[in-house]
Amino acid sequence: MSEGRVAVVTRPAWSSPALSLEAVGAVESVPRVALVRVGLGDDAHLLEAVEAASFDGLVVEGVGGGHVPRALVPVLARLAGRIPVLLASRTGAGETLTRTYGYPGAEIDLLGRGLVGVGRLDGAKARLALVLALASGLDRTSAADLVALVGGGAR
Repeated sequence: MSEGRVAVVTRPAWSSPALSLEAVGAVESVPRVALVRVGLGDDAHLLEAVEAASFDGLVVEGVGGGHVPRALVPVLARLAGRIPVLLASRTGAGETLTRTYGYPGAEIDLLGRGLVGVGRLDGAKARLALVLALASGLDRTSAADLVALVGGGAR
């Protein structure tokens, strides 16, 4: 159970016509996707470096159900306006929340600012999925939505 609903952990395999493996094989350079693990008291310096380096995507591993310190919210919102920014949990098990906490830096706030929750995927899996989605030619919204679908997450 998570947030008062049953979470089905194992589902049948599925395929997506949106992801072209042929296109991925033809990519000359792999899309640059950063993976940032955040913790209590972190400031925005690392995320500002990601912003300045013009990455193609970002996966943020938040604490608990996908929360970040308030100081990170402005830069995450700016990044989410330009590139896909995915929200994962760094706990190692469980999923990102979608509707429990609404304070600045909690999942309701971050999803409202354009971040996309990746459900049960950890940061490394979400990063790999985002790299493949971007390499296949999907735009930032479609790429993020595909990764969320794979993990059972939400926008």
